[in-house]
Amino acid sequence: MSLANVILGLLQQQEMTGYDLKTSCFDQCIAHLWPADQAQIYRTLDKLVEQGWITCNIEIQHDRPNRKVYSVTEPGKAEFSRWLGIHQPLPTIREPLLVQLHFADQLSNETIIYVLEQQLAARSKKLAECETIDLPSLGDESANRKQVMQRLVLELVIRREETYIDWLKTVIDVVSRQEPYPCTKKEFRSQEVTERSRSEPEFRIEF
Repeated sequence: MSLANVILGLLQQQEMTGYDLKTSCFDQCIAHLWPADQAQIYRTLDKLVEQGWITCNIEIQHDRPNRKVYSVTEPGKAEFSRWLGIHQPLPTIREPLLVQLHFADQLSNETIIYVLEQQLAARSKKLAECETIDLPSLGDESANRKQVMQRLVLELVIRREETYIDWLKTVIDVVSRQEPYPCTKKEFRSQEVTERSRSEPEFRIEF
């Protein structure tokens, strides 16, 4: 799986500029599936043009910068169809939080719980964002084929976040009941800085 496959799929639905791809797709409808920044999108578009899988048509605009509009070629459609039908290997999972937790026995319970609570807040926010995506529910007879497929994907994303949140709550509960671990001087200083940053009011310069 690569960003190129995602872009081919999106452009197969309709031609778009790089800006449209970023703002209307990667920041909106597929934000829960595949994040990408502007630079990554444009680099991938250039590579797809070189491969002949998409074309770039420059639209002249007299009152603003010209637009580069991208569309999928027949070879691009064939490549995307080929990719859709092949088995995908299991992705390599690299979870920084799990690495932190793996070695967290040397931290105090309070520090571990603080890290976990930050992750819990982030996961809860992502779940809330996913739940606002407007797609017909499974079993809704008014849903078309495209909506059904997108809803199935969204269901997995939602369930994954719910499972992760439940797991985080369990971990926090288990850690809170562990025997206290003596803080090292370095960790103690780190905790002091963290606590001070939480209690001090945020300083802002207003114009």
